[in-house]
This record gives sequence, C-alpha cells and structure tokens, in this order.
Amino acid sequence: MKRILITNDDGISAGGIVRLAEAAAQFGEVWVVAPDSQRSAVSHSVTLRHSVDAWEVDFPVPGVHAFACDGMPADCVRIGALNIVPGKPDHVFSGINYGCNLATDIQYSATAGAAFEAAFQGIHTIAFSEAASEDHDITDKYLREIIAELIEKSPGKNRIWNVNFPACSLAGCMGILRDRTVSTDVFYEDHYTETPVCEGRTRYMVDGRRKYDAAEGTDLRAFFDNYISIGTAANIS
Repeated sequence: MKRILITNDDGISAGGIVRLAEAAAQFGEVWVVAPDSQRSAVSHSVTLRHSVDAWEVDFPVPGVHAFACDGMPADCVRIGALNIVPGKPDHVFSGINYGCNLATDIQYSATAGAAFEAAFQGIHTIAFSEAASEDHDITDKYLREIIAELIEKSPGKNRIWNVNFPACSLAGCMGILRDRTVSTDVFYEDHYTETPVCEGRTRYMVDGRRKYDAAEGTDLRAFFDNYISIGTAANIS
C-alpha cells in the first residue's frame, strides 16, 4: 500500500489538514507530521541550530498516524520522510492551506516550502491551497478527483504540483484549468504602516492591497476567473 505523508503550515489542528487526510485515506496509508501551531510564511526554513521535537497525537481521522512537531513545515517533511514514516513515503501532500498560494506569493509560502523539501528528496508531491473562506464546497467536491488525477503523474524533477481552489460559490466555479504557469504578477501590493514607539524607534506592520489583474494562462488569472488552478512550480531551475 502507498504511504502518504501530509503536512501543512496552519498547524495540526487546522481543519484543512483533517479534510486532506480524509480524502488521502482513499489512496493509501496516511501519516501526518505537522507543526504544533501556525507557521505561515516561513517559506522553506529548516531548523539547524537546535533540536526539534515531535510527538504522537490523537487525530480525528481513523487509521491516520499523526505527530505534532515544534519545527517548521519543511522540518516536518524531513523528519517524517527520514525518521517517522517506515521506508519513506511514496507521496507528500501539503495543505489544505487556508489562503491561496499563487504567483509570487509561492516564494513566501510554507505550504509550498514543505512541498519543495519533499520534491528535493525525490518524493512525488502535491500542494493544496484554497481561498481564505469558510465555504469549502468547491474543494470538497473536486479534491478526490484531483488527487486521483495527479497522484501518479510526475510534475518533473524538483517540481511540485500546485493546486489552488478559488474564492467563489460552487455554482460560480467555472471548472478546472490545467497547465497553469506561475504568474510573475504580485497577488498583493504591499506596504508598511508606521507607528512611532519611542524616541528613535518606529514599529512597522505589513499591509497590502490585492491586485485583480494577471496574464492569461497563469495560476493567478485562473483564480481571478473562478477556476481551480493546477500547475507545477519549482524554486530552483
């Protein structure tokens, strides 16, 4: 039986990882190694200067072997693949992230970072993300279909499958667009607000405005047009 390692960056208690484990259980033996709390936007960070702890936890999906970890999502993949999952996993699934990972935001994403770590270890990998919404109808309708389509399909060396579900109702979803390229447009135009703290010291807080334009054929354009986007991504050539 295939062994599937699942991680995320929203933490082991997040609803998205539970839903992904439920779907993945139809395709193999599921192991979860995920951060003990939120680790968004840490990209491909790994822990080198101190130890990382992992411990077995109860998980709401029957038959799933689950471990929490106090490291980064990429640490979870490394420890899971090298030490916890017997004989190394056949597949790594990362997500389901609360918030899409598209365009230039992929470089910050720890959902993608964990997936890239698995790809570097030669493991077939899929990253799943959905719009930051409590409406999961699109994801839940198409998730198993997309897993079945991609689970034996190679994204290429050192590449990952990157799947994003749009921010619309199920009725408003236009379907699936495949072979989407990673947009070079920015998802958000960022700036920082400034607040004086004391003499000579200023506090900065990131803020941003979402853009609504992107080139045709890209993941971001698909998202704006209410399509599910499927494509590949890499953070090295």
